Amino acid sequence: MQDKLTTTRRRFLKTGALAAGGFMIVPRHVLGRGFIAPSDKLNIAAIGAGGKGQSDIANAWNNGGNNVVALCDVDKARAKGSIDKFPDAKFYSDFRRMLDEMKDTIDAVTISTPDHTHAVAAMAAMQMGKHVYVQKPLTHNIYEARMLTESARKYKVVSQMGNQGASNPSQKVMMDWLDKGLIGKVHEVHIWTNRPVWPQGIPVPTDKPALIESMTKEDWELFVGPAEWVDYHPLYHPFKWRGWWNFGTGALGDMGCHLIDPAFRVLGLGYPTEVECSVGQVFIQDWNAEYIPEGCPPSSNVQLKFPATARNKSEVTMYWTDGGIRPFHPDLIPASDPLAEADSSNGVIMIGKKGVMTCGTYGNNPMVYLKNGDKLEMPKMPENPNPLPEHGHQVSWANACKAGFGSKEHQALTSSFDYAGPLTETVLMGNLAIRSYNLRKQNANGRGFNYYGRKKLLWDGPSMKISNFEEANQFVSRPYRSGWKLV
Repeated sequence: MQDKLTTTRRRFLKTGALAAGGFMIVPRHVLGRGFIAPSDKLNIAAIGAGGKGQSDIANAWNNGGNNVVALCDVDKARAKGSIDKFPDAKFYSDFRRMLDEMKDTIDAVTISTPDHTHAVAAMAAMQMGKHVYVQKPLTHNIYEARMLTESARKYKVVSQMGNQGASNPSQKVMMDWLDKGLIGKVHEVHIWTNRPVWPQGIPVPTDKPALIESMTKEDWELFVGPAEWVDYHPLYHPFKWRGWWNFGTGALGDMGCHLIDPAFRVLGLGYPTEVECSVGQVFIQDWNAEYIPEGCPPSSNVQLKFPATARNKSEVTMYWTDGGIRPFHPDLIPASDPLAEADSSNGVIMIGKKGVMTCGTYGNNPMVYLKNGDKLEMPKMPENPNPLPEHGHQVSWANACKAGFGSKEHQALTSSFDYAGPLTETVLMGNLAIRSYNLRKQNANGRGFNYYGRKKLLWDGPSMKISNFEEANQFVSRPYRSGWKLV
């Protein structure tokens, strides 16, 4: 199935039988309608089987279209739904042990862990020739995104990021609207979210509560993984890890790959050329803003600039806001209309010379507002009698894994790493700016601080480097704890 790999289980079942004379291969129609031959099933493992991982592995399983052979999670209680659904799957706490012990059984892996372990888990799987489905954001930092993108090609594995809106048919409709010139060249994009919806911008916890019953000390060690060591705290696990740079990527990392995706795809964007930001402050004491470099801010405002592209022959300025801060109505959107979603809580607005295009999360509910007052909505699609969850995003990946690297099924994927990598780098460029914005040193007179990173940052995408402020480049990658280096 892949170059330079030993014969796989499925290939053995197919070619081994033929070598013996072919009598072991029974035509599919003889087996009965709807029957899937064992050789046509993918053996899938889940790294991260609770939370979003539960739906990712279930959707890839596709009601028995594939096999789930192993589950891995550091919190068995969180993974209970998957364990109950797939009782024959072997359970692990350490994905490294799972990959080592089942290297001859596993064909593909879904990875739905906290952001900080996406890259190390995906790289380990790819180096063993396993296809990978990785939740958004693809990685915790820009360097990791670049490495995974290049490694998917190097190891010839089929890849997909878990931004399921990429497979939403509405995105093709929006691309068609742009291609028809309905809104003209786009020069400005506004994107926003109501996230964070977890504690963020709060002081670092200092108490040391007991570890939850469903995790051992070894499990917590595995949770921390490549990150800087911290003791367990319920403000880190579960879910709340998103608000801490050690583990998460904040509101941008949570929703950026969903919301920036439509503009990135429709306009054919690539690496940004510059980024600038500002962030919200928290005051617990009068006149004394909290300084919490370990935590993501309560809100942020990020501006990214992109050159003209083959799809949109105009430079584009993109504005991102989070923390519930949204843009105002452009002139062409009536005052009584919500922005993008019914409650205007998340959305995308692309402003062109002739009109405005909007959509909500996952590319839902696309609309165009024209200067003549007309409003276009997404055409009614034919009803699908057997709709797949999340637009078949996981199933399409599983089918592409069966077809193999470079197949037409692989090339048709909507978020393989060739696309998802640059998209993730763009999202994480905003976080690089946010973290640079918070750099400070005490003034020489001992009074107050100089926030010396608060400037426009110029990005050299091919070289993966900020060209005008060297200290910002520390956020392109991260230090890795001993035993967890990305290689």
